[in-house]
Amino acid sequence: MMILNAKFLIGMLCLGLIVGMALGGQFLSPYDPDEQDLMSALEPPTIDHDGHIFGTDHLGRDVFARMVSGARVSLLIGACVVTLSGVFGVMAGALSGYWGGLRDVVVQKLVETFWAFPPILLALAILAFLGQSLANVIFALSVQRWIPYCRIARAQALVLRNKDFVAAAQVMGAGTSWVLYKHIIPNLISTTVVIATFSMATAILAEASLSFLGLGVPPSIATWGGMLSEGRTYVTTAWWVAVFPGLGIFVTVLGLNLLGDWLRDTFDPKETLNLR
Repeated sequence: MMILNAKFLIGMLCLGLIVGMALGGQFLSPYDPDEQDLMSALEPPTIDHDGHIFGTDHLGRDVFARMVSGARVSLLIGACVVTLSGVFGVMAGALSGYWGGLRDVVVQKLVETFWAFPPILLALAILAFLGQSLANVIFALSVQRWIPYCRIARAQALVLRNKDFVAAAQVMGAGTSWVLYKHIIPNLISTTVVIATFSMATAILAEASLSFLGLGVPPSIATWGGMLSEGRTYVTTAWWVAVFPGLGIFVTVLGLNLLGDWLRDTFDPKETLNLR
């Protein structure tokens, strides 16, 4: 039975604020995130109806409008990375554990090879080779994030393949695909959801880091990491340019981590989640 506690409530509040801003933030600000007005550069936050509620940056762009755009980019990248890496990792781990033998060894050697590279350096290398684009960022962040799913799925598949219901299905002539989709993978869902929550938080943080370094999505797309990079120059004279995107990253990652902790406490998975 799921018990709601402070972690769930605070996590949902944090995540709800960011999702709400991403979905309906444009109704609170009439400004375009890319519209420049040098005469209004570095205006402080105001509560005036037609003013800039989060102020403007050094090019006169509305910070709140860019925050909305950054929220959409971060949530899109996080969701895509979790989906791609989760599907591939669970399938690879389930097959590896169910098959066993030489094929299991090959998959685990592949896991060890990818796990040897620092995640951010691997993503930087991929983006330096492929170039900057939204699709390339998603690919670069997904290349290694399938490993936690694979390891947990394999560990549980090794146990599940010896269960009576799996043996019964095999005796009745069920093939590998049937056993995986009907008996193995459904039993991995609870643990996978826990991993996905933490993985989305790390993916959003990694995307912000790449954008801060200037190697994430193209500069023409407003992102929280890019806003932080631009605002650090003015942090002593126009604090709002860097503080608000930093708060956006903090609130999103905090909300996802709190939800992940609540899910982990609820489902009580036995495996240790080693995410990077």
